[in-house]
Amino acid sequence: MATAAARKIAARDVVPTTRQGGEIRVLLSPRTVDATDGFGGTLTLAPGEYVAEQYHPYSDKFLYLVRGTLELTVDGDKIQLSADEAIMVRRGQRHRFVNPGSDPVLAVFHVSPLAPRPDMGHVDTEPVPNPAAALPQVGGQ
Repeated sequence: MATAAARKIAARDVVPTTRQGGEIRVLLSPRTVDATDGFGGTLTLAPGEYVAEQYHPYSDKFLYLVRGTLELTVDGDKIQLSADEAIMVRRGQRHRFVNPGSDPVLAVFHVSPLAPRPDMGHVDTEPVPNPAAALPQVGGQ
């Protein structure tokens, strides 16, 4: 059985989406590298920016904060993350991210497993900052 070749993706080559807030770049996904079990990328937030509250009915979200300070609200509980800290948000948990600091935030995320279809993988629970912007392009079945 042949194995697909490893493929690298540069963040600078991925157009970010701003629909949910900040800049989200989906780097590794079914669309970009034929991923079969999840997708991952980066999130950048300027001071004061946020990612609108959401949940994933089929997936857990793993997030590692590279730089900055991030305030999360997970099912109503506030959690502060500093650089070099990570968190897992379980499937079904409502979560919202805010940059409360004066420095930009850079985080790396992974969402797994994939939903049965891309349109079933994400539910917004508050108005998004940029509703006219495209959703992240994850791809998949």
